[in-house]
Amino acid sequence: MAPATHYQYLVIGGGSGGVSSARRAASYGAKTLLIEGKYLGGTCVNVGCVPKKVMWNAGDMASKLQIAAKGYNFDLSSSMPIKFDWASFKVKRDAYVARLRQIYANNLEKEKVDYVEGWAELVDKHTVRVKLNAGGEAVYTADRILIATGGAPIMPTNIPGAELGVTSDGFFEIATYPKAIAVVGAGYIGVEISGLLNALGVESHLIIRGDTVLRKFDDMIQQEVTNAYVKHGVKVHKGSNVQKIEKAANGRLTVHYGNDKESTAIEVDHLIWALGRHPLSKDMNLTEVGIELDSRGKVVTDEYQNTSVPNIFSVGDMSEKVELTPVAVAAGRKLSDRLFNNKPKSKLSYENIPSVVFSHPEAGTIGLTEKQAREKFDKVKVYQSKFINMFYAPCEQEDKDYTVYKLIVEGDNERVVGLHLFGDASSEILQGFGVAVKMGATKADFDSCVAIHPTAAEEIVTLR
Repeated sequence: MAPATHYQYLVIGGGSGGVSSARRAASYGAKTLLIEGKYLGGTCVNVGCVPKKVMWNAGDMASKLQIAAKGYNFDLSSSMPIKFDWASFKVKRDAYVARLRQIYANNLEKEKVDYVEGWAELVDKHTVRVKLNAGGEAVYTADRILIATGGAPIMPTNIPGAELGVTSDGFFEIATYPKAIAVVGAGYIGVEISGLLNALGVESHLIIRGDTVLRKFDDMIQQEVTNAYVKHGVKVHKGSNVQKIEKAANGRLTVHYGNDKESTAIEVDHLIWALGRHPLSKDMNLTEVGIELDSRGKVVTDEYQNTSVPNIFSVGDMSEKVELTPVAVAAGRKLSDRLFNNKPKSKLSYENIPSVVFSHPEAGTIGLTEKQAREKFDKVKVYQSKFINMFYAPCEQEDKDYTVYKLIVEGDNERVVGLHLFGDASSEILQGFGVAVKMGATKADFDSCVAIHPTAAEEIVTLR
């Protein structure tokens, strides 16, 4: 049966934020339509968090196998050669992603959300025209409209041969085991991809403009991740920009990089641009219906996800200052709570949002950096511990990684305003401590929790 023409809620974008908001609205009885032109699940499920973490797990396993052989005296050569089969693993990874997409579709059906595959544009503040993937057009009207179309990777246009490289989306299309890859960018994506490639035995080059990676993070995390990557063999090219890329007859790429004074070239199988993302706000007639965009093309919203048009809202990478999947999910759900469940004050708090970089080892953060805390508060104290995780006890020194924990407190009662972790399992550890920071815990609250021994996380409740 064809979907109805008019809806109470029309959601443009089938990523995490859009799907979450649509399902929550439908659960309250709102007649809801979801429109997506590419694939359900958006960036996170298809070319982001999910397949990245699967690849990271493979890299982490490769590292652990090396430690098992050398440090823990497992004879891994006695039964069969241990090698990584990139091509067959890609098939497994892609099949897992496909299953997740189907789960998204099943959940929409379960919640009675109508779903249309196509590309939408606004006609007016209540009307949307859709160019259907199956051909033709359809027009829908709605009382309320949510824009959650997300973003796309940035591809440079001013570098000769830039088109020979691929974005992070293209990384997941690489079908055969590469020998060497260059990654450009010092943020989450560049760090994560270069790290997992290196762990899987690929010659990994990371080209960055500054001296450290993750420059928006606390100085400790910047320095520790950078040092660890250099130590483990990632070829970090600091203070450099890509100048041009050339393709040889054998298909390999020559990447010229450097600065104003010098230039160097490396030969790789692929080059991956990891330069951030831009919002997918073009070709939707947003400004034509009165929606305000900022200088980057993002939809301007207030704390309640309202745009400049009263019945149109936005969540996710299209509008958020914090471009994280759980932020989009939480914002989308709270918006539907407000619009359809009589909770007029429902909104997402953007304070103390935990975040993790799946580097090797991992890094996690919540709250303020030390620099931000000192700029904001008069009385700041920092507690820090640097140690070797017990996991590395039987290992040779060159195979050991440091774990570093940094706790930032302010005021006489030492309220925790920042927690920064570097080391194995930081993602799992941070989730629990994030609750404490969100609740306004003090250093005394941390100290009052009896340590679990022997663990790395016990250091966080025994800092002096």
